[in-house]
This record gives sequence, structure tokens and C-alpha cells, in this order.
Amino acid sequence: MKKISALLLSLVISSLSQAQALTQVVSPQTDGAQNSDTLLIAAIWIVIGVSILVLIVTIYALVVLRTILLRETSDKDAESPAAAGKSLFERINELFTGWTDAVPVEKEETVMLDHNYDGIRELDNHLPPWWKWLFYLSIVFAVVYLLAFHVFHIFPLSAGEYEQQMARAKKELEVRKASLAASVDESSVEFTDDPSVLNAGKVIFDKNCVPCHASDGGGGVGPNLTDKYWIHGGSIHDIFRTIKYGVPEKGMITWQTQLSPVQIRDVACYVKTLEGTTPAKPKEPQGELYVPVDTTSVKADTTGVKTDTLKQASVSLPEEAEKSN
Repeated sequence: MKKISALLLSLVISSLSQAQALTQVVSPQTDGAQNSDTLLIAAIWIVIGVSILVLIVTIYALVVLRTILLRETSDKDAESPAAAGKSLFERINELFTGWTDAVPVEKEETVMLDHNYDGIRELDNHLPPWWKWLFYLSIVFAVVYLLAFHVFHIFPLSAGEYEQQMARAKKELEVRKASLAASVDESSVEFTDDPSVLNAGKVIFDKNCVPCHASDGGGGVGPNLTDKYWIHGGSIHDIFRTIKYGVPEKGMITWQTQLSPVQIRDVACYVKTLEGTTPAKPKEPQGELYVPVDTTSVKADTTGVKTDTLKQASVSLPEEAEKSN
């Protein structure tokens, strides 16, 4: 009982020291965070107080239980020591002694050593059986772990788990990109020079756009796609919009009923790469000169010039496009 009380007391002292250290770490905060820190510290001390109360009640209950068991044992021994069987306390004590292999106090002289430190004598007790079995189990676990992880490679090591997780995350990212690409539109489309995207766009372009724009984008019935002049805008958003909705009044059909958003994105990215190339028979420029907008400088501009810059570099408005044609 004294050992249990000492253990519980040490737990209380350690919890108090940890709580004090935690409060010292949390306390130096700004004024705006003092209220939340005060609540946190109060909650910590409440938990510690409840824990101490539970420990005190536990110690008291153990003392009462021990007293009752001892009284019951003494009463039975006084009445009929031979006929009365072992009490519950005796059975628990035997079980505890068997698990600890401790030498009874009255036989401590048999295991007492010659060491004497200021009146403190040393006992040569055996290691507790539960500790030895736990040690044996740890050896078995180490052997199984060695065979499973390092010999037969049944389970992956940390590096292998990392590679598996990265591969799984890459697949999930591809699925997510595919789902996002399926919902792409003229406002969310972004240019990409991914070879797979450009190759897919070229296939669609050769199949559907060559009759009007020529195989090299030089133009025919439709405008030249290799110069910097655009009738309906030269940004990736404008090209996507033009392909999606078409220009029915000029003979270009709407492609949103025949191509998916991903396919329209692929064609738009491929058309964007034709700019600056040299076709065999280029058609004369049409529309307005398109100058890409430097979004960084536009966002950083706070002097009111942003609107004028956008006007100079923006795509042609529909009425301007009609005038140019």
C-alpha cells in the first residue's frame, strides 16, 4: 500500500510539474490571446484538480478495502483457521506474489546482501516473472520483425511506405486533374504545353479545322492563326470561347455539342502554339493586334492605369471585330 501511495504521489507531482511547464510556455502571449490562454490554463488546472481528487479517493478506497480484507481474514482465522478456506485477500496476495516472485518480509534475511549504505540494506530479489516474460516477448517480436521486414520483405520499410503513398497520391492527383479538366470552361481554362495535350489537340485540329484554317494554320476560309492579329481575342480564354460557341454568322459552327470541354481545351492550346510559326500560304492579318497582358504588373498597378492597359492589350470586342471584317 505504501508503494501504491508513493507511486500515485509521484504521478501527481509529475503532472503538477508538467502543468507548470505548460503554463510557462503558454503564458507569454499578446494581449489579444490572453483570454484564450487564461481559459486554457484554467482548464488544465481543473483537470489536474480532478485527477488529484480521483487519486485521493482511490488511495482511500484501497486503504478501506485492505482494512476490510484484513479484518475478514483475522475473524475467519479466529473462528476456524483450519476449516475456513483462503480469503479473497489471501488469494489476491498469492496471485500478486506469484506474478512478482517477491520474497516475503519475514524471509528477507535469506536474500539480503552484505551491502550497507547508511543503514540501507540491499536485497537480491529475482526479476518479476511478468517483466521476464515481457522481455522474452520483445525478443520474439524483434525476430519476427526482422524476418518480416528485412528478410522476406512481407511488409515495406519506411522508405517503401513513402514510395507507395507517393504513388497513391500521384494517382489520386491524376484522377482529380481529370475531374477538374472535365469541368473546364472559358473562365477556368489554362494554357499547357503538355505534349499529350498538344498531340490530342493537333489530332482534333487536323480532323475538324484544316478545311477552313489550313493544316499549318495559315488560313483559308477562316482567318490566319499564326500571326498576332485576332478577330475574337487571342488569349487562351478567348480561343476556348470561340471554339466552344463558334461564330455562326461567319460559318463557324459551335463545337460544344461535338467536343468535350477537355477536347476544346486541347484544341485551344494547340492553336495557341501555332502563333509565330511560318505557314506556306499565310492569309493577311485580320482583327486587332493582341498583346498579352502582364497580369503581375496590372495587379501591382494602383494608380488607375489598369483600365487603360487592359484596353490596349485586351481582345477585340464583338463590334470591333465586325468592323474589322
